[in-house]
Formats: sequence, structure tokens, C-alpha cells
Amino acid sequence: MAQNTRRIVAMGRDKFISRHKLWDAGQRKAAQNLAGEIEERGLRFIRVVYCDQHGLIRGKVLPVAHFLNSLTTGIACTHALFAMDSANHIYLPVFADDGGFDNEEMGGAGDMLMVPDPATFRILPWTPDTGWVLCDLYLKSGKPMPFSPRELLRRQLRQLERAGYELIIGLEVEFHLFRIDNANLTMEASTQPAVPPSVIPLDHGYQYQSEQKIDAHAPVMYPFYEHLQALGLPVRSLEDEWGPGQCEITLDPLPALEAADTMMLLRSALKQLARRNDCLITFMCKPALPNVYSSGWHLHQSLTGAKNGMNAFTTSQSEGLLSVTGRHYIGGLINHAAACTAFSNPTINGYKRLNANPLAPNRAVWSIDNKAAYLRLVGGGEDPITHIENRSGEPAANPYLFIAAQVVAGLDGLKTKHDPGPPVSDPYTQVDKPALPRSLMESIAALQESKLFAESFGEPFVKYYLGLKQQEIHRFLSTVTDWEHQEYFERY
Repeated sequence: MAQNTRRIVAMGRDKFISRHKLWDAGQRKAAQNLAGEIEERGLRFIRVVYCDQHGLIRGKVLPVAHFLNSLTTGIACTHALFAMDSANHIYLPVFADDGGFDNEEMGGAGDMLMVPDPATFRILPWTPDTGWVLCDLYLKSGKPMPFSPRELLRRQLRQLERAGYELIIGLEVEFHLFRIDNANLTMEASTQPAVPPSVIPLDHGYQYQSEQKIDAHAPVMYPFYEHLQALGLPVRSLEDEWGPGQCEITLDPLPALEAADTMMLLRSALKQLARRNDCLITFMCKPALPNVYSSGWHLHQSLTGAKNGMNAFTTSQSEGLLSVTGRHYIGGLINHAAACTAFSNPTINGYKRLNANPLAPNRAVWSIDNKAAYLRLVGGGEDPITHIENRSGEPAANPYLFIAAQVVAGLDGLKTKHDPGPPVSDPYTQVDKPALPRSLMESIAALQESKLFAESFGEPFVKYYLGLKQQEIHRFLSTVTDWEHQEYFERY
């Protein structure tokens, strides 16, 4: 039988990865082992994906032979995706010389290169002939793509490492799980954005952590857990939350970049698994459905010494709650809370929770084990679990940008030795403390005024992000809402 000797044509650039020295020793070793693992598992396809500006996963599916070739060449894909708003409308002049990005390498809706990170390789247990790998993004010159969220976080973590610390992150995320009643899969519903499915809850809500609700969700949630475990995600708990269909997952602490990668995989996996079971999972903060309760993303964080691996927030002082490092880190988060909120709450909808939900923070304060605070101290003193929980975030936040913003603010607190003042006992009574932004418009204005973020993230990225969010705000303000119609239509 004649053998197939057809030459595989590169999907990227010849020897792109080695020519630009894009992998470290660990990645090179992981790449060498992939071919054997792929053959042993009988994989047919590999999903090569990356995180976009909205915190969504984009990518391509490659047959195995082409994927193995991409471990040398990378994979070309258009950077015009970064010119899309939250509804996939292209709002920048992508065919201009600079593509609307103020970057001469990004004109004409041309290509960037996706470079697989072999250390992130997984096999998807719900489609076991398919692998999955996260990619980093590069321009054709070999420079990092300047608007890549993963690269931006990596850059901030290098700054933190130079200061002698590593950031540890614990993920605690709420979401809604519904049964699909009508998928609305019609051409008429395929608008931009599309008409979403109509849904029903799996069980009645407002029975917080009720075993009855846990059992009602078990036929769906238990298989989800098994798949997440097969992916290697360190799931710690599955919980019933407040409202109808509301659930929560918590994970064991992870190094910051790994935590962001995990959040991306977690959200994507849960949404795919739900849809395969005629369900829908949404990480939207507050859906426009009767009786729903808003969801949050509580970001637990601590610093460890880069050399000794010890928790830098603990203190051996007999009456101390927090080390000087911990206090200064908190000081930075409080001092830059308004600008940080542009990344922790990047959607119009996220502010339906902040300053409106009686269980959400509304002022930039810290407290000891008080869940009404912006920052909640967990542990304290010599307790090795001592850490800070930022309770402001929404589940739809881009994990790389959310965490990167915390690094920037916390590191500035360390540099300036910013004192956050004493912890407060009742966060809702602190009317003299700065209020958290009440809208995306307010948080974007704070980011625009922030010299720290212009310096740390770089002016090109901040300018790009402001334009992205302003486009979202413009579309929102141009839409007539049900509230407006009810408020003004008959009266005037």
C-alpha cells in the first residue's frame, strides 16, 4: 500500500518558536513529550486556544499532524479579533496601516502567531479524542502581541518577583445553572448578539446551602466535577448558592498565572458540559430573569517569599493581625480600588451587584472576616492560611486582567508603604470612605486618570482598553431599555 507522503504546509512561520526563543526549558521538555502522549491516547484533534480581550476563549481545531508541526512554526490567526467589541462588532479600522491599534505591525487585519504553551496541555474528557492547549500570542516579528491579557499578567508577575514575592490565588466563583427550555435556534434569533435561550431552574431557589437543592443539582453537578477532576483542576467544593439556579465552585490555591489559566478552562469547560446536557451555565453577574440573585467572583490572594516560600502576610507579633507587607499590599489595593474595578467588573451588568446588592461591598475598606468589606482578612497573626479576599469582582471578569490589576495596585502599596488604616468593623457605615464605582462609566473614568496603570500596563494597552469599554458603553447608552420605555412612553 502506498504511504501518504504529502508534505504538511506550515500554518505559521518557519522555525518561529526556536528562532525567537519563545519557550523556556520546561516548555521545550513538555513539547518533546507531547507526540508520545498524543499517539498513546489516540488523539485526533487538538484545540489551540487563547484568551481574548473579553476573557473569552478563541482558537482553532487542528488535526494532530498539523498541531505537532505548529510546535515549531506557531499558528497564524488574525489579530482583527482584538478589534471586536463584546457583541463581535468590529469597531476599529482593521484595514488601515495600523489596524486602528496604533501599531504598524497590526495593519490590514493581518496575522499574529498563536504559540502553544505545552505546559497547559489537557485532554478533554467529554470528547476524549481531542486535546486542548493554551497559546501565547506574538506578532510576526516575534514580539509579544501588545494586547494579550496573558502576557500582560506575566509581565506584572515578573515585576512582583523582582520585589521578592510570588502571588498565590484562590478561586471562588458563583454562576447560574439552568435547564434550557427553548434554545431559540432559529435564523431569526441569530442576531448580533444572538437571542439567548429561554431557561428554567433545576429547582426552586432561596434555600441557601440546602441539602435538598444540592441533591437536585447533583445529577448535573457530580458529572461536572468528574470532568473537572480529569482535567486536573483542584476543585475544593461544590455549593448551592442563594438564588434559583445559583451555584458556586471553589478551588485550592494556585500560583497566579496558573490560577488565571485555570479560571479560563473552568468557565469554558462548565459551559460546554452544560450545553451537552441541555443546560446553560452563565457567568453573567445578574441575568434579567425573575427572582435571580447576582453572582460574584471572590478573589483570594496572598504573597509568598520568592526564596523561602513562606506566607508574607503572617506575623509573629503577639497581637499583630497582619505583617507590614500585608498591610502595605492592602493599602495599595484600597488606594487604587476605583481603577482596579475597571478590570474586576468590566461589564455594564457587573454594577447591578455593586452598590445595589445588600451582600456586596460598596466602599473601599478592609475588615477582619466581614463579608461586607471590599477586602476581607481571612486568618491573621501566625495562621498560615492568612490572606486577603477581594469581594468586588464579577464572574465574567477577564482573569488575567483582574489579577494583573491586583498585582499593580498591591505592588504600588509595597513601594509607597501605603497604610490602609485600621480595619473597620461595619463596612456599610463607613460613609467617609471612598465609594466603589457605581457604574462602568465611573470605573473607566478612574482608570483614565490613573498614572499608575498607564505606567504599569503601558499607555498603548490602557488606551486600547478604554476604547474597548467606551464602545461597549456607547452601544448600551444607544439602546432603549425596558426601564426607559416604562418610565417615559405613556407619561410623556
